[in-house]
Amino acid sequence: MPKTIEFLFDVGSPYTYLAYHQLPKIAQAQGADILWTPVLLGGIFQATGNQSPAEVPAKGRYSNIDLQRWAKAYGVPLQMNPDFPINTLPLMRGAIAMQMRGEAEFQRYLRAIFSAMFEKPRNLNLPEQIGAVLAEAGFDPMEFMALISDPAVKERLKANTASAIARGVFGVPSFFVGDDLFWGQDRMQFMADALT
Repeated sequence: MPKTIEFLFDVGSPYTYLAYHQLPKIAQAQGADILWTPVLLGGIFQATGNQSPAEVPAKGRYSNIDLQRWAKAYGVPLQMNPDFPINTLPLMRGAIAMQMRGEAEFQRYLRAIFSAMFEKPRNLNLPEQIGAVLAEAGFDPMEFMALISDPAVKERLKANTASAIARGVFGVPSFFVGDDLFWGQDRMQFMADALT
């Protein structure tokens, strides 16, 4: 029976960015497929009463140190976005739209957006900055705006988010192996163990 890791993510989370870089390595080592599931973290927070670590000043300060430690351990670049928090609704609708168009475009989109969020930070609260990032990655910004206005795209993001909440998700990154939930990029080893 094929092994699958379901990866529930929102591009606005720096811990998700770290998981994004590590998960393909774990999946390959375990012979597992990744089921990419875009969700809206703001909707999850609203439904569960959870909040960003940045909302708790001491936790926010510690998280910045923790993130740099993990980035160094993983060997990935990480710069905190000075315009954080970013409203990720258009970005996550974009993830759904690109996923509906095919794996290659979806992965190219994620690379561009994660880079603009946490490698060479841009203010992705601004539509013109989103457009510039997309154009640089070879996407048509006007076409993108039409795609994210598609009712089917909006509905799928809502459905993904509602399903995540119903299954007990309260933050991202979250992973499912079968019915088992694993939350946080620092619990990926437990997720890997569950695959064996």
